[in-house]
Amino acid sequence: MTRDRDRDAEGRARNARPRDALGRPLPYDAEGEERAPEGIVRPPERSLAEAQLRLDAGRPFHAHEVLEDAWKSAPEAERQLWRGLAQLAVGLTHAARGNSRGAATLLDRGAGNLAIYAQEPPHGIAVAGLVAWGRALADDAAAGRELDLRPPRLLG
Repeated sequence: MTRDRDRDAEGRARNARPRDALGRPLPYDAEGEERAPEGIVRPPERSLAEAQLRLDAGRPFHAHEVLEDAWKSAPEAERQLWRGLAQLAVGLTHAARGNSRGAATLLDRGAGNLAIYAQEPPHGIAVAGLVAWGRALADDAAAGRELDLRPPRLLG
């Protein structure tokens, strides 16, 4: 028996399966991690605080969901910044799941998207530190070295 695709109130596809701490889907009847509500427009300070709490709790996938909302609602001039932050969180998710190739790709991509903001980091974001962290973890993942999965600090 196949299940119809999960959809939200507007009819958009939304996976309603519960997720574990690293965002892996669980069976529909399983107890999953609390997820960040999707499509929420938050002030930048709140997005950063909520994402940091999730990173610190070992839930980088869930931090990514908060950062993705910020990316989608950000002014055009900041979209690449928020996209880069979300990509770093997804890269850390891949690293924690043992997917070194995916980790290296997303961490490098995220660091590249953030790098253009290094001269004038908005919202107190620790751009230079995040770029260095992302590139170092990407290099370690690509080389097959043991990964330091401690989360980065988003604010400087």
